[in-house]
Amino acid sequence: MSASSSSRGGFSRHAPRGGAGPGSPRVSAAAQRRRWWWWSPPSGTSLERVALAFFLASVALVLSCALYLYVFRYLGRGRVVAGFVGEDLESCDVFDGSWVPDASYPLYNSSRCSFAERGFNCLANGREDTGYLKWRWKPRRCDAPRFHARAALERLRGKRVVFVGDSMSRTQWESFICMLMAGVDDPKTVYEVNRNRISKTIRNLAVRFASHDLTVEFFRSVFLVQQHPPPRHAPKRVKSTLRLDRLDNISRKWVNSDVLIFNTGHWWTPTKLFEMGCYFQSGRTLKLGTSVDAAFRMALETWASWVEKRVDSNRTHVFFRTYEPSHWSDTDQKVCEVTEYPSSEAKGNDKSEFGTILADVVTNMNIPVTLLNVTLMGAFRSDAHVGNWSYPPTVLDCSHWCLPGVPDAWNELVFSYLLTNGWQKMAR
Repeated sequence: MSASSSSRGGFSRHAPRGGAGPGSPRVSAAAQRRRWWWWSPPSGTSLERVALAFFLASVALVLSCALYLYVFRYLGRGRVVAGFVGEDLESCDVFDGSWVPDASYPLYNSSRCSFAERGFNCLANGREDTGYLKWRWKPRRCDAPRFHARAALERLRGKRVVFVGDSMSRTQWESFICMLMAGVDDPKTVYEVNRNRISKTIRNLAVRFASHDLTVEFFRSVFLVQQHPPPRHAPKRVKSTLRLDRLDNISRKWVNSDVLIFNTGHWWTPTKLFEMGCYFQSGRTLKLGTSVDAAFRMALETWASWVEKRVDSNRTHVFFRTYEPSHWSDTDQKVCEVTEYPSSEAKGNDKSEFGTILADVVTNMNIPVTLLNVTLMGAFRSDAHVGNWSYPPTVLDCSHWCLPGVPDAWNELVFSYLLTNGWQKMAR
């Protein structure tokens, strides 16, 4: 996966963008006049001149939009889309791929992993079909290294891995632990350091692999920035504010890690913000008219500034995972129809505007951050959501994923990156 940086080199490199070549043959004056004939002032009426001016302006607008899309979506994409370098030293976008059947999956049994929440264990909650477990993500132009739990544990010996984000991040954290548990000889040597049960109500969970001196932690921070009571004299509708200029007050605990994986997005909606009386604030100023997208960008810029100031990039690999699509059948999130097989085309609510903002922020950072662009991966997996098999079973869920399932593929790609790009740093 390619690390994004404007001053430090990731593996993804681009040739310099130059202009024309060192020279060009002379052109006659007549030929020049023929070449630029369309710039000559028209000899017709003023209406014709206006029409021509409008036409040229329209062409310029279309060309500029096309140029922007090409540069940002394609040329810029190589700087922020994660990939990994194979033995041939060519970078590969591991998120450009498809799901293929694989009978060797899943990588673990949730019922034998005490760190997998009952709410994500769809088989234990009554799901009878098992086909959704038998899919592997395959990059289109390369092969991702296969995951081996024992080898991964050895590589992570003596390290600290930290996940920060919402419940989707907690799901990935649980997946990460269960994947590693498959390589542990004595499960009793793996435990939550405070003897807590895995629960969404606890802000900080840490699992220790004692035999490998490894700690894998999760910090619940759904917005990444601080949430505060309303300031004095705020309108009555304001029940709380997000301080867009201040990172979460538990952020001091995220530093001094070897792998740091962030996510946010599912709570950045009008329903979970404005309808709950939560608005935005920067400094002492309430920003009642600020849109969710604009606030999301401001929060990410605060996060980026924190990473640049507080994270030791010589030690820590920083990842940011993109938005995971949901597959609700209605806008009110009351109808959830889980399919039997993956979709043949990408579907679901992918919040593409969040991906654009995230890519823009990461591109402009001055230390390497690897973007885990999992949005397209999840868009095909309408078969892999919790659906009716939640706990308690009265809760429908077309947002979260069953375990084992899609989050395992995210972690496989994290391990692929570390295996092919990052282990030299971690070996220090």
